[in-house]
Amino acid sequence: GQLPTWLQGILVRNGPGMHTIGDSKYNHWFDGLALLHSFTFKNGEVYYRSKYLRSDTYNCNIEANRIVVSEFGTMAYPDPCKNIFAKAFSYLSHTIPEFTDNCLINIMKAGDDFYATGETNFIRKINPQTLETLEKVDYNKYVAVNVATSHPHYDSAGNVLNMGTSIVDKGKTKYLLFKIPSSVPEQEKKKSCFKHLEVVCSIPSRSLLHPSYYHSFGITENYIIFIEQPFRLDIVKMATAYIRGVSWASCLAFNKDDKTWFHFIDRKTKKEVPTKFYTDGLVFFHHVNAYEEDGHIIFDIIAYTDNSLYDMFYLKNLDKDFEENVKFTSIPTCKRFVVPLQYDKDAAVDSNLVKLPSTATAVKEKDGNIYCQPEILCEGIELPRINYDYNGKKYKYVFATQVQWSPIPTKIAKFNTQTKEMLHWGQGDCWPSEPVFVPRPDAKEEDDGVVLTCVVKTDPKDPPFLLVLDAKTFTELGRATVNVEMHMDLHGMFIPQQAMKTETE
Repeated sequence: GQLPTWLQGILVRNGPGMHTIGDSKYNHWFDGLALLHSFTFKNGEVYYRSKYLRSDTYNCNIEANRIVVSEFGTMAYPDPCKNIFAKAFSYLSHTIPEFTDNCLINIMKAGDDFYATGETNFIRKINPQTLETLEKVDYNKYVAVNVATSHPHYDSAGNVLNMGTSIVDKGKTKYLLFKIPSSVPEQEKKKSCFKHLEVVCSIPSRSLLHPSYYHSFGITENYIIFIEQPFRLDIVKMATAYIRGVSWASCLAFNKDDKTWFHFIDRKTKKEVPTKFYTDGLVFFHHVNAYEEDGHIIFDIIAYTDNSLYDMFYLKNLDKDFEENVKFTSIPTCKRFVVPLQYDKDAAVDSNLVKLPSTATAVKEKDGNIYCQPEILCEGIELPRINYDYNGKKYKYVFATQVQWSPIPTKIAKFNTQTKEMLHWGQGDCWPSEPVFVPRPDAKEEDDGVVLTCVVKTDPKDPPFLLVLDAKTFTELGRATVNVEMHMDLHGMFIPQQAMKTETE
């Protein structure tokens, strides 16, 4: 096929790449050592490159020729890189052990730089052109968080907004929203943008020792959306996990009978909306998008009725019969919540406060809380992406992987949230990755551009390829076959040519 001449830049993606070191094996697919790979588009040609993230974790493990640094689903013994005992018993603020810097989930831009990110307090700067690993950044030096999401948002000025959890810090556990500025004052050019990091606001956790797990958050023009789901970390269990010989993953529990609370923070006043909004217990990882309309906040998420997704990726389940054996007990569902921020305070109890045309409801209860039920947009999609120019705004299109009853995607989908139409791309024996939308320069329409996805074949003898689809019609424009063993990755970003620092190759 042919690639559009305007497509110039680098698609950088991240994911677990090595699961065996010496005689030791990770328990969980999400624990593997981070492997970065990139596709560089230059004058109609594609160049491929991949490199392990040379984290401290990677270096310690390779040097010892076994797993010596614990990951979320794998506890390592003994952990010679760190003396956890000394820390764990000193006092409660040290119960969160030194975490790994194996940043294997996503790529983030901060200032002019790019970082590999995971869900701990560490991120690693990388060179997107060579994939070299550069310095390690510890969020904790700038903001008191022990974990942070790897799905930040970027505002129109290029500042990064992200969230992290501060666990039992000065007797409180809270969720912090923080901002990393896109540039630093002229006189401080040598300093990093992290030195100017500011905490936008904090949301107290409903429980001191059971903070909610979250993988992403939402944003509209005027609000930040944080969902406190009843899928929680047990801090006491976490603190004793090493001694008990269990992984930190076993300290996560979902209570389906609990409520899921919605928090809305006003971006201007930095205060939370006082009305309490909630829905039934659910588990979710990915926000799709959110926007405001006529006094309502509308947000779309991919939700599950249980937490079985994580369990499916234990390596003992990922055998040759994976597709047959591992079936969702809860299919991912794209849910749209419509939340009336401005409503008639004298509205009758049990009345639906949603004034927009939607099957979603928000019912006022006796105690003043508002119980929200979603509109179901569609089922069976995950790893959602949008045209990011529409982030926080009213939008139409979601690009996602399509999953049947198994968590391994078999197709790419384009879903129209307004008409509910869905387009697909799929081929036998193909496992595509998260689709990334790249807008055409000067595009006027939301879906004017291309969708990029890396496709791994189920038969290891068939070479993997990068697929380029026309985002409007979902027809194939071209593919670049790569003669390597490509790993299944998680997330990534497209960096346009002009966003790259002009470094010599």
